[in-house]
Amino acid sequence: MIRTGRLALALLLAASVPAAAQTPPAAPETAPIQADDARMLPVLASHGMVSSQEARATRVGVEILRRGGNAVDAAVAVGFALAVTLPRAGNLGGGGFMLVHLAARDETVAIDYRETAPAAATETMFLGPDGEPDRAASTRTGKAVGVPGSVRGLAEAHRLYGSGRLSLADLIAPAERLAREGIPVESGLADSLPRAQGLLGQWPSSRAIFFSGDRPLQRGETLVQRDLAETLRAIAEGGPDAFYRGPIAARIAAAVRGAGGVMTEADLTGYRPEIREPVRGSYRGYGIVSMPPPSSGGIHLIEILNVLEGFDLAGMGAGSANALHTLAEAMKPAYADRATWLGDPARTRVPVKGLIAKPYADTLRAAIDPERARPAAAVKAGDPLPFEHTETTHFSVVDAEGNAVSNTYTLNFSYGIGLVAEGTGVLLNNEMDDFSAKPGARNAYGLVGGAANAVAPGARPLSSMTPTFVFKDGRLLLVTGSPGGSRIITTVLQVIVNVLDFRMNLAEAVAAPRIHHQWQPDVMLAEEGLSPDTLAILRSRGHSVKVGASSGSANSVMWVDGLLAGASDPRQRGTLAEGY
Repeated sequence: MIRTGRLALALLLAASVPAAAQTPPAAPETAPIQADDARMLPVLASHGMVSSQEARATRVGVEILRRGGNAVDAAVAVGFALAVTLPRAGNLGGGGFMLVHLAARDETVAIDYRETAPAAATETMFLGPDGEPDRAASTRTGKAVGVPGSVRGLAEAHRLYGSGRLSLADLIAPAERLAREGIPVESGLADSLPRAQGLLGQWPSSRAIFFSGDRPLQRGETLVQRDLAETLRAIAEGGPDAFYRGPIAARIAAAVRGAGGVMTEADLTGYRPEIREPVRGSYRGYGIVSMPPPSSGGIHLIEILNVLEGFDLAGMGAGSANALHTLAEAMKPAYADRATWLGDPARTRVPVKGLIAKPYADTLRAAIDPERARPAAAVKAGDPLPFEHTETTHFSVVDAEGNAVSNTYTLNFSYGIGLVAEGTGVLLNNEMDDFSAKPGARNAYGLVGGAANAVAPGARPLSSMTPTFVFKDGRLLLVTGSPGGSRIITTVLQVIVNVLDFRMNLAEAVAAPRIHHQWQPDVMLAEEGLSPDTLAILRSRGHSVKVGASSGSANSVMWVDGLLAGASDPRQRGTLAEGY
């Protein structure tokens, strides 16, 4: 592993794939680095790279690569490790999405291991007596828990796309060891436990793990998760069925029902991940490949990029008022479309081709005033049908052969509902809040939903997770993604724009201040670091700007002149990109 210095900047002038992949793709020339901060420089390696939100998990993935595992093997090991080392987001009791690129087969697949609604779920289960959404029911009780998909999803990825050199037990072993021996409470874990005191403290099973006496574990103490270690051992020995059937499944279902939910053992037994075709688009000659529904991320990432393609962002300049205004105005109609058109593709028709069509983007672009912000009330969902034609965490992994994984998975809120299923060590999600309690209602992230995303038995709630690959001339260039709820889409968008339009190196692209606008509420969120003059211009154009919110953790990997460049997001403590 090499941390680039200024003499190594020549390596960042053109991106490519490894020699084994033959013709390198052209990439934008990068702008000179201005910052002296080492986090503004990517890490370089020649054989493999892992970038995740937690250092121990990153190192687990790198070690799997060293042992001969491929990117999928490493990603599965990282996924299990994060359940131990990043309990607020890494998980066995949640779900997510994985994008896999298989270099030798020139194939990219999407694995949907999103949670599902229990069979007894009903469309009105999150409405109070007054017919209005009951936010506590959908976020803090057993009703909020969707049937978890992470264990089957990770195991299926290994079964279908692993190298064959390492067993599932091999990939779980590091996580089991970390859970059994314990990890020091430091970095992000030390930051998050005090904030989650009220959430975790209400459940005796959670207090027994995360508390010392009447307080959460503190910096310098040790978090030991013996029940979780036993659950991991059971999965290692019996495969995913050990989680979805038998004693573990019974304890999870009992915990959910004890907290007021409706999940049964049969719901767990019946869970299956789905292999889906990714959604594909293009931007300024680069191929964009991302997650399809029930994630809205890929569709709306491509929709926004299609709108931006008609503007000279590079000429406007990174961080300028013109560029940020244009980004925000392109974001708004995509989120309006999300509220109207997106849902579980098994239960509603999602006009994917129309939403990502270039001519549809032309109609959205024409409505943008370059000098004035449109109020949210003036932005409506478009009509893509004529164009149809026929706290969450993200990690990225690339191996020496060019195989890659972009994975985003979640418990939804930090620590989910805060409840550990007694005797399992498994924290339970509150993913059911991602359904629409009723048409037009907002979820906890302020996202407006429609009938297409209504609660239904077995349905998968709409997501914003956006694991993404960028290709040039058919060769993999960039692997990225992020946590962040509704801000995931715009975070990934800005990493891509920063690399392709503003010629930033990967570390700069990840670290640069970001904005977010999701149509409703009608507010532009802006991170610290933008010029006060720029913010004043944006406000003069009619934007309601709120400064201070942080957006995501876009841990990313990119091919740079035959080497792998990794960048972890400095917004989160404890992140790490490392290779060998």
